Amino acid sequence: MTDQTQSVPSSLAPFRQPAFRLLSGTGFVANVCLWMNDVSAAWMMTTLTRSPLWVALVQTAAALPVFMLALVSGAMADQVDRRRHLLATHCWLALVGLAFGAAVLADAVSPPLLLALTFAHGVGVAVRLPAFAAAVPHTVSRTDLPAAITLIGLSMNASRIAGPLLAGLLIAVAGAGFVFLLNGVLAVCIAIILFRWKGDELPAPTPVAGGLRALVSAIRVGVAHVIGSRQLSGVMVRIWVFMFHSAALLGLLALLARAMDGADAGTFALLLGGMGTGALVAAPLMPWLRLRTPAPALLLGGVFLQVIAMATMAITHHLWLALPAMMLFGMSWLTTGNTLTVSAQIHMPDWVRARGMAIYQMSTLGASACGAAFWGQLATWTSVPTSLLTASGSGLVLFAIVNRWRSSEAN
Repeated sequence: MTDQTQSVPSSLAPFRQPAFRLLSGTGFVANVCLWMNDVSAAWMMTTLTRSPLWVALVQTAAALPVFMLALVSGAMADQVDRRRHLLATHCWLALVGLAFGAAVLADAVSPPLLLALTFAHGVGVAVRLPAFAAAVPHTVSRTDLPAAITLIGLSMNASRIAGPLLAGLLIAVAGAGFVFLLNGVLAVCIAIILFRWKGDELPAPTPVAGGLRALVSAIRVGVAHVIGSRQLSGVMVRIWVFMFHSAALLGLLALLARAMDGADAGTFALLLGGMGTGALVAAPLMPWLRLRTPAPALLLGGVFLQVIAMATMAITHHLWLALPAMMLFGMSWLTTGNTLTVSAQIHMPDWVRARGMAIYQMSTLGASACGAAFWGQLATWTSVPTSLLTASGSGLVLFAIVNRWRSSEAN
């Protein structure tokens, strides 16, 4: 019998390509900035108000722009130079970061203004994500694509460790305003790198004449393709259910951190860092797991980990127990998200890739935005632990139903 381990592609093979190194490196820094911004904004909101809804709405404000704009951005990314597209978004992120920092340093931030600035930052992220997701596959071979996606996920989760820990340290030493200013400076640095990159590996843009009408037509075609594909529509439904329920923990995590024994900004950072650590532990196992485990079973296993993590976070006030729970949550995110992302990329034809991945990101972040608001409101009506326990139970049941329903359309 052939040893299956021999067929596992090298997990580091994508790094042989300079373009992948550039995109993954700048993507890592951008994700560090993303997490620094989200941690600083969420923690600042807890200093302005203890309302669960207001705190959860920080995640809604960060995620909602992706739901609103990613499809338009994806359609644009299929028709314009993707390098210039990425360059423009980082210029916007630089402006927002500097404005955010100035507002904090001027002591002019209120809950509504904080949400508005977080939304503005999310706009930049929404425009960046489809172009980045569509560019990565052109930097590696199809054989190395699953490894490249895993490495990008690994980078994202490494940033989930570095970003919160760095933000917690900077908040304690220099204040949240400095964190936002640093984000602006780093966005400028990324923009300079992208400006100097020729981007020869990327395909030439295929603009369509007709202006707004052509853009609307391109969006309609992209949506029709995803809906008409059994594999892609199955991916979208699954990621929506998963992210809607996981948003309960992420949206309320700042309040959970506040309730921990001896809590401060570092506690919140450590919890998010624990999530990133769990994802880093799971990432090297993904090629092995994909070979030996059917996708529906792998997905359901990730949801089980999420349920354990959320239930534990709902009942504990001890950091020593919360950290392992957040590690399980990170493992769940990596396992489920990576499996569904690989499926989406493999089944996505290149002519509609940016639009298709934009729809995938809309499903992901739209579910997060809606979920954070919903579970935050439920926590306001009841309590934070009740909201988390309800989300963990309903998430398991609904995902099991969807997974069984779509098992014949799996990856």
